[in-house]
Amino acid sequence: MAYGESYPVELPRPIPGGYGNRLFLFVIRRMATAGVNDAHAANAMLGAFGKSYRRPLVLMRAMMLELARAASRKILVAPCCCARMTADEAAIMQAVGDALRDPHTAFDNVSGLLGNDDALGALTCLQAVAQAHSDLGRPLDLYAAS
Repeated sequence: MAYGESYPVELPRPIPGGYGNRLFLFVIRRMATAGVNDAHAANAMLGAFGKSYRRPLVLMRAMMLELARAASRKILVAPCCCARMTADEAAIMQAVGDALRDPHTAFDNVSGLLGNDDALGALTCLQAVAQAHSDLGRPLDLYAAS
């Protein structure tokens, strides 16, 4: 591929509504591109959760590392400024929305995303992240319900 060219990326879904969902997507994109210790992601979590930001931040880091460890395929993530989502981002959003309410469906979504059945660790990370966001007033289930 020549310098300056990029791969065409399909962006089939609009970004979700709700501040918690958009924060989750922003943090995923920042951590996917700049690493799990990204200061912008940490600052966004601090701004959203105040003094209680550490729990969801650490769980988001663990989730991203577990998704990367268990994946047998590339997970495509759009740039932070993009107003639409990739199919992989939509699958993560769907799985995190279903993680607490319907774990079997969430497991199927995560297995499809990762490309294998080694998804139990990723599912438990998604459940922990969803519970932390819900406990702190930024639930992530709004996107899955629509």
